[in-house]
Amino acid sequence: MIDRTTKLRWRRNFRRKQRQFEDISSGAEEQLDKHFFRRLGRLYEVRRFIITWLSLIILLLGMTVVQTRALGGYYQTVQPLAGGIYSEGIVGTFTNANPIFATNEVDSSISRLLFSGLMTYNDDNDFVGELATTLDLDGTGKVYTATLRDDLEWDDGKPLTAKDVVFTFQTIQNPDVRSPLFPAWQGVKVTAVSDKIVTFTLTTPLAAFPYALTVGILPEHVLSSIEPSTLRSALFNTTQPVGSGAFKWHGVEVVGNKVEDRVQRVSLSANDKYFKGRPKINEFVLHTYLDEKHMLQDFSGGVLTAVAGVQELSEELKDNPSINEHSLSITGSVMVFMNTTLEPVNNVSIRRGLASATDLQKIILKLSYPSSAVRSPFLQKMIGYDRTVLQRAYGFDEANNNLEAAGWVKGPDGMRAKDGKKLNLNLYTLNSVEYATIAQELQRQWREVGVQLTITSLDQSDLQTVINSRTYQLLLYGISFGVDPDQFAYWHSSQADVLSQRRLNLSNYSSKAADAALEQGRTRTDSALRSAKYRPFLEAWRDDVPAISLYQPHYLYASRTHVYNFDPKAINIPSDRFKNVQNWMIRTERTTNK
Repeated sequence: MIDRTTKLRWRRNFRRKQRQFEDISSGAEEQLDKHFFRRLGRLYEVRRFIITWLSLIILLLGMTVVQTRALGGYYQTVQPLAGGIYSEGIVGTFTNANPIFATNEVDSSISRLLFSGLMTYNDDNDFVGELATTLDLDGTGKVYTATLRDDLEWDDGKPLTAKDVVFTFQTIQNPDVRSPLFPAWQGVKVTAVSDKIVTFTLTTPLAAFPYALTVGILPEHVLSSIEPSTLRSALFNTTQPVGSGAFKWHGVEVVGNKVEDRVQRVSLSANDKYFKGRPKINEFVLHTYLDEKHMLQDFSGGVLTAVAGVQELSEELKDNPSINEHSLSITGSVMVFMNTTLEPVNNVSIRRGLASATDLQKIILKLSYPSSAVRSPFLQKMIGYDRTVLQRAYGFDEANNNLEAAGWVKGPDGMRAKDGKKLNLNLYTLNSVEYATIAQELQRQWREVGVQLTITSLDQSDLQTVINSRTYQLLLYGISFGVDPDQFAYWHSSQADVLSQRRLNLSNYSSKAADAALEQGRTRTDSALRSAKYRPFLEAWRDDVPAISLYQPHYLYASRTHVYNFDPKAINIPSDRFKNVQNWMIRTERTTNK
């Protein structure tokens, strides 16, 4: 119980503190009024001083931010990072991943990602081992010995041995398999000396033989139970492949409601058992399109990381700073093949006149990429190339003299005629921007010497039909022959025969001198001797003019982002763009420099 005295004391203390609080509040109001509100009017008088200081503070803060960013860029760099999904677009259709059947560009690309060969090409296009560490040739020039790497595995974990190598090439040699590689492997004996050593015994020396060893090796434990006659239709080729390449099979799907919009998506995942180490990219997806238009639409829309083999990018894409264009030089040549069995180009004077009427430098200027003129069936730096034996140079007077020697005389309109018939030649070519441009330039140049040229552009399938039938007078087309000079398939008379399986002699060229030189040159392994043997072929080719070499073609590859470690200097075929695909990277991160 609190007494009355205590209550009165508490009440007095409370009132005293209340008066003190009121005194403090009153003083604060007086001071605020005196030192703030009464002085607000003076701020206008010092406004310039205040604005100056505020501007200085803002400037200092801005400079601090800029310097911090600059120092961050100095002490940090963008570094590539493993991982991510790479989506590449390509025109064509996927039909078969098996390397002994793959012929079109799509199939060859997928096969290259899934399978490895004994030999391959590096970034400098040098011929090097892949599954094989060494490839040795004995003193006879007929026996090659390949030694495999240690600890090779298929992507299903089974060991890859010499038995798989023997199985692959014996399968190619089986006529029931119907592999397009069959002709190249006839008469070659393949033997497994041990699990790591394989020998290839030839009936005669063949200098170009090692280049046939780039074909992908097949798994004997998966395919040996399949009948050779049914191998082409096996599920292994389309949905169940087992390989030793950088990537392994994941799946395939078809999207698109309309036929023209249909796209195949072939998904491959990184192969953990790849002998060069797991690829830096986690997944590689190849999108196949029926035409370039739809492919470039997806590329522009960000669906694709890259596009392969495009004819030309739109101006919008070219102006996009994030787009990277790579023009890959192909070891081949674009030529005008002249059908030496059809009139009037069966007349050598006509062929010589057309060659002299062709100005290569003006043709090069018409290309959308830098290139080099080709004046020989061999490229410069190839074994056998001889700068003293080149095709006819451009010469207006010489062109006219040769055409007149063939009996074709210029009329009042400047065009040539013979027996009342105009000199009108038909040139077939692929329906592409590049070939159309070159064909039109040839049309213009040849008109100056009185030759009328009619151009027929076809898609690949229709053009192939014309090629197979040999109904063309002239054919503007590109061929790829790799780094070896063996061009037996393109110019030997046996390769013009309708019974020839490949039939790549597009000019139907026949020359005993050229045949003998091609036969002798391919059997010599000494470079100097081989060059000497090829010289009669070069002389016959120059004089007979079965074709007009124009320029070295390029393969256009474009990506939406920088692809680290992608820098091939030259390729032999389009799938060679994947030479070092296991090292490609597209993801990045900022790291601090040490």
